[in-house]
Amino acid sequence: MTFRAAEVYLPTLLSGLSTGKVVVGSSNLKNPEARPKLGIPIDTKITEEFEGIHLEWTLHSVETKNFPYGKRFFHLTCEKEFRKKIMTEYFTYLTKSADNILRQCKSLKIYTYNRQYSCWLSTIFEHHTTFETLAIDTTMINDLDAFSQGKDFFKSVGRPWKRGYLLYGPPDDGELPRILTSTQNRSILLIEDIDCGFDASCKRQTKETKEDCESEKDSKKLEEGVSLSGLLNFVDGLWSSCREERIIIFTTNHKEKLDPALLRPGRMDLHILMDYCTPFVFKKLVALYLKIDDHVLFDPIEKLVLKVSVTPAEVTQQLLVTKNADIALKGLLELLETKRIKEEEHTKEIEDGDTRKLNQMKKDK
Repeated sequence: MTFRAAEVYLPTLLSGLSTGKVVVGSSNLKNPEARPKLGIPIDTKITEEFEGIHLEWTLHSVETKNFPYGKRFFHLTCEKEFRKKIMTEYFTYLTKSADNILRQCKSLKIYTYNRQYSCWLSTIFEHHTTFETLAIDTTMINDLDAFSQGKDFFKSVGRPWKRGYLLYGPPDDGELPRILTSTQNRSILLIEDIDCGFDASCKRQTKETKEDCESEKDSKKLEEGVSLSGLLNFVDGLWSSCREERIIIFTTNHKEKLDPALLRPGRMDLHILMDYCTPFVFKKLVALYLKIDDHVLFDPIEKLVLKVSVTPAEVTQQLLVTKNADIALKGLLELLETKRIKEEEHTKEIEDGDTRKLNQMKKDK
């Protein structure tokens, strides 16, 4: 935490560099006119005065196999008599200053964990999607708003300021604590397809499934190095108190496979079904992509949407074919009709198969 705070705060002191060197990067690779991002040169001193105390910072880098760009650390020097004041007051000032800088920062970064080097690698995250362009109800949005304003409440009840969400629904066409606690405050952690990546899908309810479950858990542990107990400890155990203002989002296509221990409140506080398309979602997608709120084909399409299983992604794909509303909606109607026919044929095949089995059973008697 102190290293990160220094990394954010010290570039504001570049006028105190001991040499004329400075590291200049881009704060936005897609915008050549963006304000340059200043960095700290290796083995260069940065000086600062704190309440009359002279301080010198130096950034060092050591080559190592475990980090792709070398292991970096800061060296801070001051008069010995001021050490206690620096430890108690200056570092508090440093952390608060860095936090203020980060809150004013407009760029958003996305981090991916690199297993080879045991570190998080970042890149500037640019995406045009907003909550206004998502075809979902307001349940999650309202809950996020309440969470973002709940710092004092969580503190008053003695709970970590975090919130867990489980997004589930049909698909569109001992290492863990160390990894997760290396994330910072004010972060959103996304764990996708949790039923596949951990032994979280192993239920501990029946003896019949225990053997298969243990076999599956062992193979996943060998492959991933992550256990359900480690995940639970981070989400709702002692490790959960190590960071604040954190949102954890889990996704799965098979909620029924998840261990009940992982699903309870405090771990996954809000379960949100990302279901097949509904008339509400259909209208929102049409308004977003075709810029209309009514059409003669709305009624037959909405009736079919209630009958067949079509994902929002499939609807979106059809709406992107053309900006002509008549053509796009006609194509969507044809898609839904095709799905309806296939589903009816599939249902009839099942019914015919059941009928044949029943007749055969009667003959056997």
